[in-house]
Amino acid sequence: MNTLIDVLTGVCLVVGALMSLAAAIGILRFPDLMSRMHAATKPQVLGLLLMLVAMGLQLRAWALVPLLLVAWMFQLLTVPVSAHMVGRAGYRTKHRRPEMLSVDELDEVVAAVVEDESTNS
Repeated sequence: MNTLIDVLTGVCLVVGALMSLAAAIGILRFPDLMSRMHAATKPQVLGLLLMLVAMGLQLRAWALVPLLLVAWMFQLLTVPVSAHMVGRAGYRTKHRRPEMLSVDELDEVVAAVVEDESTNS
């Protein structure tokens, strides 16, 4: 029984570490801000989940489960918000590649705000 749990812990640790490594490589290698944001958020959250599962399996303490769940829930709540804010800031500062976007839904909104600001000045 302990060997099975040790193997599952090892698999979770290795796969979680590989997901985090994939996120780091994606941040370094992807060409634009939007792709880098995707690489920073998606595999990193799954990698953290697998690391926390490995901790829960190895430590085998029921008192630790709520703490691990809280850590993962905070990650799930903060990563999309931070990615959204980075994406908006990157869009407004022209750190995007329009040829890589299939639909640019913010273009009309930003153009309207710029036009409104220029007429009010």
